[in-house]
Amino acid sequence: MSQLTGQQLVEKALAASTADGCVVHVVESTEANLRWASNSLTTNGAMRSRQVVVVSFVDGGAGMATGTVARTGTPDVAELVAASEQAARDAGPAEDAVPLVDQAPPGGGDWDADPAETSIEVFAEFAPALGEAFGAAHDRGELLFGYAEHAMTTTYLGTSTGLRLRHDQPTGRVELNGKSTDYSRSVWAGVGTRDFRDVSVADLAADVERKLGWAQRRVDLPAGRYETLLPPSAVSDLMLYAYWTMEARDADEGRNVFARAGGGNRIGDRLAALPLTLRSDPAAPGLEAAPFQVVSTSSGSASVFDNGMATPAVDWIRDGVLTNLVRPRAWALKTTAPAVVAVDNLLLEDAAATATQDEMVAATDRGLLLTTLWYIREVDPQTLLLTGLTRDGVFLVEGGEVTGAVNNFRWNESPVDLLARITQVGRTERTLPREWNDWFTRAAMPPVRVPDFNMSSVSPAS
Repeated sequence: MSQLTGQQLVEKALAASTADGCVVHVVESTEANLRWASNSLTTNGAMRSRQVVVVSFVDGGAGMATGTVARTGTPDVAELVAASEQAARDAGPAEDAVPLVDQAPPGGGDWDADPAETSIEVFAEFAPALGEAFGAAHDRGELLFGYAEHAMTTTYLGTSTGLRLRHDQPTGRVELNGKSTDYSRSVWAGVGTRDFRDVSVADLAADVERKLGWAQRRVDLPAGRYETLLPPSAVSDLMLYAYWTMEARDADEGRNVFARAGGGNRIGDRLAALPLTLRSDPAAPGLEAAPFQVVSTSSGSASVFDNGMATPAVDWIRDGVLTNLVRPRAWALKTTAPAVVAVDNLLLEDAAATATQDEMVAATDRGLLLTTLWYIREVDPQTLLLTGLTRDGVFLVEGGEVTGAVNNFRWNESPVDLLARITQVGRTERTLPREWNDWFTRAAMPPVRVPDFNMSSVSPAS
């Protein structure tokens, strides 16, 4: 049993199924990571894991029911399948029931190949460069802290309708935190990557050094509305929350910000004053993601009945107008609207925008430049009002130059409302969400200018 491959586990589980339908996916993962503190590596590690998920579909007469059971390692396949079938029999009819997908989507992968793997060798060039950054920071009297990780995940998906699909997903990130030796100044830089070959430690360290230099002068400001430049990382954290809220059913039933007053959803409404496009594309260069659905449990944004369904490129907002919402096949049939599935990446762009963040700073008479947002929480789902804190550097811009660091703030804003108030957008670049990078790393965003960002109160956080 311990020698079974992922493909063999899928086939064995499907063969053991006595249900009316069955979906099995096996996820093989390897991960390598580095941690450092006070200009010194502290730990490194490598991990390997496997998860086996069986979804059974049982028609009990009143309608099709589903049951999902997952195990780690190499489980007793017969027991796992039986548990999944029992869970389905114990459940009531599924409201998202539709026939299982039986047409293979494009990009199904090489089913027979061994799973892709990573190892600590992924840091072969990164680690020496990090050592050089440690030495330079020490010479300046500064401290570097941070974390780097790389994971490679291979998913094998098989269904009783004959689908055999496979996807290899590399995921990497680096977070670099710089502090003064008395810890009175703290700044951050980060980046997402597929393979670490495009990560420049020198560029990240230079960004941290520059921000620590800016923070040598401290200015206290009161709460209020300020012209604010949000860097790509902060923009991604806000846009991701909007993306995760784009469920058509919630909108159609009046439960989210995309609901239209009086009924229905806001597709066709202009949300942004500028010609902004918010989109997802599994083939986006550097942000490649799975081209088909892999779903363990149903939700408003995904259905177990849609396992294996293609995830083509989609514009959520096109030229400022809301164009699509996430809609599983079952809800699409009930509303006679097209099925639209989520993709594991997100891009915001204005095709005509070319300004860099530095050029936007140079064009600012007086305002704030943020580094990151964190501790983001929803206040009102009807408007998608969010609250959170600024973190690791809020800088004062005067006369086109950064003149110092200011105190942190609690802020209150809706990303959907912000879209209508953005007055300038810069060039889109790959970025790393600070708040959400444990779950989402594949994002490309521009810096943006908001003339009246709401800093609702001063925060004592450092």
